[in-house]
Formats: sequence, structure tokens, C-alpha cells
Amino acid sequence: MLNHEFLTVNNPSAEWWRKAVIYQVYPRSFADADGDGIGDLKGITEKLGSLSDLGIDAIWFSPFFKSPQKDAGYDISDYRLIDPIFGTNEDFDVLLAKAKTLGIRIIVDIVPNHTSDQHAWFQAALASAPGSAERDYYHFRDGKGENGELPPNNWQSIFGGPAWSRITEANGELGQWYLHLFDSSQPDLNWENPKIADEFDDILRFWLDKGVDGFRVDVAHGMVKRAGLPDATIYDENLRERPISNLTMAEAEEAVPYWGQPGVHDAIRRFRRIIDEYDDRAMCAEASMSPLPRLAMWVRPDEYHQSFNFDYMHSKYEAAAIKKIVTDSIVEYGKVGASSTWVLSNHDGIRHATRLGIAPENTPRPGDGIHPSDPAPDEALGLRRARAATAFMLGLPGSSYLYQGEELGLPEAWQLEGKYRQDPTYARTNGDRIGRDGCRVPLPWVADATESNGFNSTGKSWLPQPANYRVFARNLQEGVVGSTLELYKRLLKVRKQFDLGAGAFSWVDDYDSETSLSYINNGVLVITNFSGGPIAMPAGELLVTTQHDLTVEGILEHDQTVWLKLS
Repeated sequence: MLNHEFLTVNNPSAEWWRKAVIYQVYPRSFADADGDGIGDLKGITEKLGSLSDLGIDAIWFSPFFKSPQKDAGYDISDYRLIDPIFGTNEDFDVLLAKAKTLGIRIIVDIVPNHTSDQHAWFQAALASAPGSAERDYYHFRDGKGENGELPPNNWQSIFGGPAWSRITEANGELGQWYLHLFDSSQPDLNWENPKIADEFDDILRFWLDKGVDGFRVDVAHGMVKRAGLPDATIYDENLRERPISNLTMAEAEEAVPYWGQPGVHDAIRRFRRIIDEYDDRAMCAEASMSPLPRLAMWVRPDEYHQSFNFDYMHSKYEAAAIKKIVTDSIVEYGKVGASSTWVLSNHDGIRHATRLGIAPENTPRPGDGIHPSDPAPDEALGLRRARAATAFMLGLPGSSYLYQGEELGLPEAWQLEGKYRQDPTYARTNGDRIGRDGCRVPLPWVADATESNGFNSTGKSWLPQPANYRVFARNLQEGVVGSTLELYKRLLKVRKQFDLGAGAFSWVDDYDSETSLSYINNGVLVITNFSGGPIAMPAGELLVTTQHDLTVEGILEHDQTVWLKLS
């Protein structure tokens, strides 16, 4: 008899987002139909069958809106128009319709914290006088100093350098400054202005009327700034590193006056009211908030349906750390009636097939890639651990997000030459911070003679694939026993078969140690051996394993995970 006590209660009728496996598509790097080297909507539409075969429930698209592409589409100049590099609004309609026939839901990325400096709102602000209604769409301020030559406060851009840029007024003289927490081409919107909320009501309805199933909300924790825009006293954009994570919520709000301010929840509730006008839609927040009780505030019943769990994503690969985060997540989210949301990779971080092969003391800060001066990661170890970590994650109750290419075991393209790099972080820090390009390289679909390995038919690629990407091509893994692709397919099939996303979860002490964890979910026993000695398996039906040679009642090696149906 296993020793365990349930933390969750089975809820087979749960709303779809509570247990969905959601696959992130980074449009410019997924599939390129027209051969120009940039992925597009027609390319994605052609490949939807492969995602259906994988077994996902929904797709989240990173932004595909009209944009100068200074920050890969997160600098939006028109929220209602598909950027021509990706196609047309009609192309999206075709994609949406095909996805529906395959039973795949569609989530689009909305960016309410900032716009492009090419957006009509910002262009109108530049053409208007200080104090005008047009400038009130953004944060324009007079500078400090005798002639206004100093920024209004000490805030720093997440991409490096100051968070303020000074404009030249219509009369040719230096004038006011505007706030941009990211690149200077991404001015922050002023959510204290009620007109901004009105604008986004219409934007959300535009896409909901098209039939999208929800939104992932970018920089959800940054939309509202503290009144008066006071100086920051701590610089850590995610409040994750100690001792910052030990601050109370009030202390954190005071120290970093542009993240997680109380007023942001009013904006969230307004978004939620729009969503609730439609049936069966959902929102997920990119809210980089710690600790978990603070993050849980974002998924209260009248706010977001989900929020990414970045504490889990950036956790140490250690049994004790992971057990605490999983327990705290289930407990804290449960207090507000929300399900947990798990993720290991996305477009802003080092792919976990590489990250887990980096020694802890060498791990870059979140949002940064691997610098050429950093020690090389152990990619064989990273992939082995990534497979184990994914198998552990997909057995948990709640919703899981996958990042395109992780089902292939793709490593980070960390050795990209500087001449190819396009992340604003790289430019704004003069290469001191390498940026996120390494996780955004186009996917290898077919190992062939072209340099893009089936990404398109021309071999062109906006970022070049490293030579080792060829061995990870999808066609080389399809139907191959033990391949990472087939592992993901099996995990998702069994997850759905046993309804693990809405399952009854408890830790099992029998196989827990300093180096291993085990839990049971809807009758499935999951055991992960993170780094310890071999573990003898109990009797049962072998459902899924990351270890190719594992048999029933066999030995589970280090950095491996198994799913068993108990006898």
C-alpha cells in the first residue's frame, strides 16, 4: 500500500483551460510557406496536422500583428492587422477554421503594456503638445535638471540602459521624455487614462468575434505604474532573487514601482468582464511574480484564468525545490479556485534541453542566453534531464505549456554569431547580455540538403540553424521508438487517457528521497530519479518511460522518469 494523501480532488468536468496542453508557436520560426526565410501563417496552417498528431489541445501564438519588428513583433503598430511578413487577416481566418476542424483551440498574444513607436497613437502624441490628450496615452514627463536634461526617474529598461528617451519637439528643441520599460521603440501605455481601457475593450472583442479561444497577456504585471512614478529602490524585474522574494507584497510594490502594482488588478478585471461576454474563452497572464501566494492573486475568480508559473520554470533541478514549488502551487492556486499552470521553456528563456545541462553556478539570469564567454553546457545531460523533467511535469494536474521544438529535444542555438543576433537586449548592452535569439531559431522539419532542414524549400532562414539541428529533424524521429518526439506523443496520449490534467494528486513517500520524487495522479504513479542511485520499480503496467531499456519491476536510473499503472 502506497503512503500518500491527496492534495487535489478529481474534477473530470473541468473547464478546458484547467487541464489543457497548450503549444506555443513562435510564428517567424515555425514553418515558412513562401520561402523568404520568415515563418508565416500559411506555413503554420500546412503543419497543423503534425500538432494534432502530437496530441495538443490548443496553440498560443506569439504576436503576428502589424509591427516594425524591432522586438520580434512585441512592438505592435496595429492590433487588428496581421503583419504582411506573416500573411493577411484572411490567412488567419483559414488557419483558425482548420484548427477548429482538428479540435485545436487558438490563443493569441495581446500586448497591453506598450505599443510600437510607429503606432498611430504614439505618432499623434509626438505631433501634439506637452499636456495634450494624445500624450496622455503614454507616460510623457519633463526631465530633471536645469534644462530637463536628466530622465524623470531612475528606472532602467529590462533590455538594458535607461527606461526613458527624450524627444525632439515640433519646434526642433529637445523636449519631454517618454517611458519604455523595454526598447526605446516600445513606449509604455498609460493605463491611468480610461481611454486606453476603452481601446483594448474593442481590440479584445475584435479577436473574440473572429473566434479565438483566448489571450496570453504580455507583461501582465507591468501595465499600471505607481502614481507619481517614483524612483525604484531595487533592480530585479522579476522579484525572484533572494532577498527580494522574501519581501512582503507591500514592500515589493514600494521597491519596484512598475511591477505588480495594486491598480493592475482593476485592468485585469475589466479584461475578464470582456472575456466573460463570450462562451468558453480564457486568459493567461505573463505575470513574473513571486512568491506563489502573490502570484495566486492574479488568478482569483474575477481575474485571469491562468498565470505562468515562472518559479517552476526556473526552479533548481532538485527534488526538494521542485516538491516545494509543486505543493505550494497546488495549495495556493487551490485557495482561489484556480488550477496550476506548468511550463519549462518559452521564447524568452534558454531551452530546457540545454538549460538543464548548465551547472547551477553558471546559469544566466532569466531572460538572458548563454554568452560565448560562459562554459559550454553539457547538452547530452541537458536532453536526458529535459526528457525526465517534461515527463514529470506532464503527469501533474493542471495545464501545461510546451514551446515549439521541445518535442524534438531541440537544444539552444547558443553559438550564434553576433552578426545574426536581433534581440534588442544584445544591441542595448553592446553584447554584454547575449539576449534570447538562441531559443528562437527556426525548426528543422526534414533533414535534407538545405540549410533550413525543411523549414522552407529555399534554405533561407532569418536566424541560421546550427549544424546539429539536422539530427533533431522531425522526420528522423517520426515513428522511432525512444525518440523525443515519440516520447511526447506517448506522454500526451496517456495524460489524456487518464485525465491527468483534472486528476486527484498526492505525493507518494515510498519513492521520495533527497534525489527522487514520486506522486500518484488518477491511478498513475510517476517516479522521477533526479540524480541519485538506481530505484527498484514496483509491480505494475509500464505506461511511459524516458529510459529506453526500463521494464516492469526494473531499475530506474538517474535523470529518468517512469509512469506506472499500479497492479
